[in-house]
Amino acid sequence: MKATLQIQRGGPGEAPRVESFDVSFEAGQSVLDGLRALRLTADATLSFRYSCINANACKECMMLIDGDVDYACTVRLKEGVTALAPLPKKTLVRDLVTEIAPPDERLYGRSG
Repeated sequence: MKATLQIQRGGPGEAPRVESFDVSFEAGQSVLDGLRALRLTADATLSFRYSCINANACKECMMLIDGDVDYACTVRLKEGVTALAPLPKKTLVRDLVTEIAPPDERLYGRSG
């Protein structure tokens, strides 16, 4: 079976673009599984965030999935098209990565 991931790509100051990638999958695979396979086999420059696999414990893989804010590790990959975009109202880092820590908790840019 095949799934298509339509991924919003780009970084700060760039016009966002959507790229489509076909990935193979088996029933039960998560969107995160598809993203990891895609980065391994098709585009090593794809940026997304995760720390755990299918545990929904770290909350780092949160993104827009088909227009809803959800976790890539818990949403199941499906046959057909799945649209992925970075979180809205968050500062974009690159591709599907946004700033998730509150500004006062970020380590970079702090002096002292």
